[in-house]
Amino acid sequence: MAHGLEVDLKEIVLSNSSFGPQEIEQLSSSISDDYLQFGVLRDSVSELEGREGRTPATAVRLGVCYYLLGRYARAIETLSKADGGALAHFYLGKSHFAEHDFDQALASYKSAARAGYDSDVVNVATAEVLRRQGKAEKALAKLNDLSGAIEQTAEYLCQRACTVAAAGGNSAEVVALFERAVEADGRHAGALFGLALENDRRGNDEVAMDLYQKAATAFPAHVGSLVNLGLLYEDSGAYDRAQQCYQRVLDVFPTEPRAMLFLKDASASGDMFYDEEAQKRRDRLTQVLSVPVTDFELSVRSRNCLQKMGIRTLGDLTRATEQELLTSKNFGETSLVEIRDMLHSKGLSLGQFSHEKSEPEPYYETENMSPDEQALLERPIADLNLSVRARKCMARLGMATIGELTRRTGDDLLECKNFGVTSLNEIREKLTQFSLKLRND
Repeated sequence: MAHGLEVDLKEIVLSNSSFGPQEIEQLSSSISDDYLQFGVLRDSVSELEGREGRTPATAVRLGVCYYLLGRYARAIETLSKADGGALAHFYLGKSHFAEHDFDQALASYKSAARAGYDSDVVNVATAEVLRRQGKAEKALAKLNDLSGAIEQTAEYLCQRACTVAAAGGNSAEVVALFERAVEADGRHAGALFGLALENDRRGNDEVAMDLYQKAATAFPAHVGSLVNLGLLYEDSGAYDRAQQCYQRVLDVFPTEPRAMLFLKDASASGDMFYDEEAQKRRDRLTQVLSVPVTDFELSVRSRNCLQKMGIRTLGDLTRATEQELLTSKNFGETSLVEIRDMLHSKGLSLGQFSHEKSEPEPYYETENMSPDEQALLERPIADLNLSVRARKCMARLGMATIGELTRRTGDDLLECKNFGVTSLNEIREKLTQFSLKLRND
């Protein structure tokens, strides 16, 4: 079976027969079915490169293959000297888009439409460029102008979902559009990634894992799917599978910085002893320690005293001693017994982790802040749109708000499992967008 696929793929690349969207889809499907065919494509392209007397039609074939291999600069150079037909212009646009040259991408798509490429497909591609340029409303208008069969395609539905999200639309609508896109084409990498990411953000790890796995088999694969799937594999201790995901990215993008760093981390972690049960116990404890004290029915006096002392979670209480609580005004033995009983119900005790006490003063003094600034610190960390790895670390550390994050140092975060310098720089960059920073930065 694999041999048959190999012959078909080589025939498509090296023959002088017709070459268009159908043949390109066959190339992608062959590699999606068997990733070993990626090597066959690469070898076939090398053979095509070595042929003498290359014709303009051969240049189109070679340029598109360069695009599929992720060699965008070479694709642009080759397609620019091709036959000037619709297919060449369209994949020239896709190559410019991949290189983030959005103006050239738009120009190439216009040329493709003038040369006779499917105008609906060109308009969907154009909408994607407009969205990436930050013109979400203009992109949405472009999609709204389309009607008919194109509206039922996975690519249209996926681009519409991404555009609605970029325009700040309803998240339920975004999910529904991604779901429709996956129904239309269960191998559409972008739609699978988008739906996986939405489930990932909602904590639906098993659903997200399944969708990332499906997206990872598609070709060309979505880089985000492979990276996020690798991170989920790392979290479950499957370091060999994580390494395979990162290597898949590097096969096409040899200098992709995240994949390079994560591959190194996963390789190192795979050589270390990992006690999965111990990690699960630590994760369960972290979840309990992050439970807010407001979830319990405390007396008004106890609640007010804890609030004044800046004690918000069960973890804060385990880092406080009985003496420290009793020194608070209006906090007496009755409140102390109440707190003890509350902690005991969760298998905890006062002062249990007093040796881990952090600095009591937050980095940002909220009393001198405007209501808008205070509201910013109370916003959920999810609003930072962090990567999977950074988000998992926030959960492990029991942090729920942006304000809680700003009270941590870079070293605090680096102590978290699977959290490295790349994730730390990501968090610093996200906080900078809100004119915030980590403690001691």
